Amino acid sequence: MRNRIGVLGSGIVGRVLANGFLKYGYQVMIGTRQAQNLEDWLSGAGENASVGSFEEAARFGDLLVLAVKGSAAEFVLDLAGAATLHEKTVIDTCNPISNESPKNGVLQYFTSRNSSLMEHLQSKYARINFVKAFNSVGNSLMVDPNLKGGRPTMCICGNSEKAKNDVKVILGQFGWDCVDMGGVEAAGPIEMLAALWCIPGFLRHDWEYAFKLIK
Repeated sequence: MRNRIGVLGSGIVGRVLANGFLKYGYQVMIGTRQAQNLEDWLSGAGENASVGSFEEAARFGDLLVLAVKGSAAEFVLDLAGAATLHEKTVIDTCNPISNESPKNGVLQYFTSRNSSLMEHLQSKYARINFVKAFNSVGNSLMVDPNLKGGRPTMCICGNSEKAKNDVKVILGQFGWDCVDMGGVEAAGPIEMLAALWCIPGFLRHDWEYAFKLIK
């Protein structure tokens, strides 16, 4: 993996991860349709940071991060030019959250129980190497999580071993242990981890924690 990261999405998750990559010496371009909203971020991000269109960020990045609402994922990938992303690693941070309100603290998804957003994306964009990661923790803990229990665990999945190895390196730099859950079929359970993670937040306003796998 080389040193250039394209982030597709200018929301808080995209900016937090972009800052993490900049902290660890990567060159970063955030892709957006609203470049004016990133003027303050860009002014303080340093010489390795830039802003462009989704297509420009897709061309720039040796590795990409998809950090948008789940319902917008296909739209953004199409704007980026899916062919530009062929054979590239794309970290999929998205969850298929519907517009319905949570029920007793449980997020509602627009996917069925036996499917996942990433499986759909991988089927539609077969030559992109998606890896699910960063979807089951809040943005404040995505980079260098400082928790009393030590390094938390990030569950990942994807069909490309090389792509997953790229992501494992990044997770290690960002302060995470990593567990590879296998192929794209594991995306459903991993996406559901986000719903589980949100329950204490919605019910008790407790958002400062992460999962840890103990062996």
